[in-house]
Amino acid sequence: MAKEKKVEQITDMEVDFAQWYTDVCKKAELIDYSSIKGMFIYRPYGYAIWENIQKLLDAEFKKTGAENVYMPMLIPESLLQKEKDHVEGFAPECAWVTMGGNDKLEERYCIRPTSETLFCEHYRDIIHSWRDLPKMYNQWCSVLRWEKTSRPFLRHREFLWQEGHTMHATAEEAREETERMLNVYADFCENVLAMPVTRGKKTDKEKFNGAEATYTIECMMHDRKALQAGTSHYFGDGFAKAFDIHFTDKNNQQAFPHQTSWGVSTRLIGGIIMTHGDNSGLVLPPKIAPVQLVVIPIAMHKEGVLDKAREVAERLKAAGVRVKIDESEQSPGWKFAEYEMKGVPLRLELGPKDIENNQCVLVRRDNGEKTFVSLDELETKAAELLDAVHQGMFEKAKKNLTDHIYDAETLEEAKRLQQEHGGFIRTMWCGDEACENRMKEEAGMSSRCMPFAQEKLGDKCAICGREAKTMIYWGVAY
Repeated sequence: MAKEKKVEQITDMEVDFAQWYTDVCKKAELIDYSSIKGMFIYRPYGYAIWENIQKLLDAEFKKTGAENVYMPMLIPESLLQKEKDHVEGFAPECAWVTMGGNDKLEERYCIRPTSETLFCEHYRDIIHSWRDLPKMYNQWCSVLRWEKTSRPFLRHREFLWQEGHTMHATAEEAREETERMLNVYADFCENVLAMPVTRGKKTDKEKFNGAEATYTIECMMHDRKALQAGTSHYFGDGFAKAFDIHFTDKNNQQAFPHQTSWGVSTRLIGGIIMTHGDNSGLVLPPKIAPVQLVVIPIAMHKEGVLDKAREVAERLKAAGVRVKIDESEQSPGWKFAEYEMKGVPLRLELGPKDIENNQCVLVRRDNGEKTFVSLDELETKAAELLDAVHQGMFEKAKKNLTDHIYDAETLEEAKRLQQEHGGFIRTMWCGDEACENRMKEEAGMSSRCMPFAQEKLGDKCAICGREAKTMIYWGVAY
């Protein structure tokens, strides 16, 4: 008899969280390393998660009126130079194409780190009248940023994302769009990915290059570090002026349109892993899991078991559930561990005694809870349990967030709380960048956001003691 293959072991997160994360990415077959540093291979299971995210998010974008387009991947250097603040921010990460075949190019081309300049060049040619506005475009693509360090999903040199770029007749409309898209991201994270978020505005130091304002959703990972999960930017008319984009308004006057951009990337997959995963591996939110339910026949060599398992699988597929049936020769115990590692939300066990009793066993991945279910009610119960898995995952992640938000009145207290507990530290802040820098230098925390839901924790800035202007969240971030 052939020796049974062993399920790959994963390092306990309490022992080494970084190694646990890498083990999950590799052993759950989400991603692999390529021969180019910082560039990763998305394996079918990992890419399927991204496809499901893309499908659901794209539908939400279209509800807002956004249309998908595709821009070139190369940006002429002369075009990139038109917006000074923007190009200076990305200059250290730009990769350049200088040769075309055997010939040196007359001008360098940047492989897109982001596409504001390309969209602006196009908008200049197609926006002439107020009737042409708003323009609501989105692009699904990859971008290239020559990062010095890399981690699977969290920081790639080449990564997959979407970038929305919109133009509006007034500042008010553009600001509304900026916040609307942030809320689309926040609702998606919470209602689809089961990741609770904190919504707020970035400081001037942390805002996007060339933006007037950047809004963010910040999530807390299992190790109590922050992850910036999505951003939305208001650009004002700065890009429009730089690229000479103007239109005739309703008063027959020349005006500059106001611009937004917004994006999320495959770092969301990293967020899912670090928010929900455990020492057995992945725990996937049902709505984006490539396989929502796996059917495990028990004693499948016995007459009728495999046929019944196939029948059950087909019934669930017909009900809209993403189902896999494992008919391999591996033992049931091996299969249980394998699909736990892959984060499949529900496992269905079906053996001879179950068939005799017209039932099956459904096991939740998030908490291991077993439920005996009549086969007559299978479709209904499976749907109910998938919803329960999502809710259970969200509540657990929400507790991790709310239990690790701490208030501090001084820099020293903020530093101590971060060292002892991690998480988000809330303080009052005067708004001075010098204080922001001091928090980073002395406490190791960057500003995460000034939350929309403001509370007055006191009158003085925790760093300098001067009059405070806002409450702010600090944290150690990925």
